[in-house]
Amino acid sequence: MTTLPVNAPSGAERLPIIGFIARDIARDINVVFYLLTIFVTLVVLAVKTWGVVALAMTALAFVPVMFVILICITLG
Repeated sequence: MTTLPVNAPSGAERLPIIGFIARDIARDINVVFYLLTIFVTLVVLAVKTWGVVALAMTALAFVPVMFVILICITLG
């Protein structure tokens, strides 16, 4: 069993990309559109490289996201 030291970084500091993106979005909301464009471009390139399998894996990764969105809609 591994224990973290007392001065262990928080969740956002452990993954510096997420913290960076969160700070960027807080400063300028238009960053969301840039990130969405980058994501769609990566999916298109993956489909061109690996075929429909890449599209299926992307859809599979979004299943938990859609469950959370649907639960939030029904609770709100």
